[in-house]
Amino acid sequence: MRSCSAPPHESAVCEAGSEPCLPAPVTCLRAWKWGAAGPCSRRGAAAAAGRKDLPRMVSHPELKQLFCTADAVCFDVDSTVIREEGIDELARFCGVEDAVSEMTRRAMGGAVPFRAALTERLALIQPSREQVQRLLAEHPPHLTPGIRELVSRLQERNVQVFLISGGFRSIVEHVAAKLNIPAANVFANRLKFYFNGEYAGFDETQPTADSGGKGKVIKFLKEKFHFKKIIMIGDGATDMEACPPADVFIGFGGNVIRQQVKDNARWYITDFVELLGDLEE
Repeated sequence: MRSCSAPPHESAVCEAGSEPCLPAPVTCLRAWKWGAAGPCSRRGAAAAAGRKDLPRMVSHPELKQLFCTADAVCFDVDSTVIREEGIDELARFCGVEDAVSEMTRRAMGGAVPFRAALTERLALIQPSREQVQRLLAEHPPHLTPGIRELVSRLQERNVQVFLISGGFRSIVEHVAAKLNIPAANVFANRLKFYFNGEYAGFDETQPTADSGGKGKVIKFLKEKFHFKKIIMIGDGATDMEACPPADVFIGFGGNVIRQQVKDNARWYITDFVELLGDLEE
């Protein structure tokens, strides 16, 4: 396990908790099928190497079947599980909303590398530990309609539910508690604070601090728990790029529509009621 404490010369500590050091993402294209074997099996890889077959796109009914038989479902948090963008709410609370909101829009659309956008936004906000705590107490995040019922239904089916977010763990754990999702199923960034509570940066070792980080988390979950089918649901480009290694990506536009995601996601919804309906069929 990797500790998120800052080196001694920085005199800073992170938000509570730690996550494992995760390996690099895989490149297996699970959105395609190479005949019966599939590209991820040795037999399928050998067959693909020896012939020129073109891959077949997975049909929408097949995508729904994968969702209904998934071992695990991973949700983005900001603008997906909750209605707000957590970092924008923090910026508003700290009085720098306008500049940060534009950076968020560009980052979620894929126009700016995620780490660069996160660094720039936090440099503007400079949130203290007290400000983060006050934000949660005075302006708690609002759950997206239908998410509580969807998570509950998945859990009733013994499907593992994870929250994978480029937001901040202190906020995401607050959301997880509302949905009865254990803190161990939360992967998010950690703010660092000096011992007097002032902002000291963020933990750059977390996979979610980088573009492609959500894919690293999903690969780790497959290796640790031997999940066969993982679904990723989210509104942004960083969610879409997590498939593969996720087996299915479902774009969500119920709070905000990212045009790049809407145009490129093979399955796009604007209401969680649709997924609840699929589970009931």
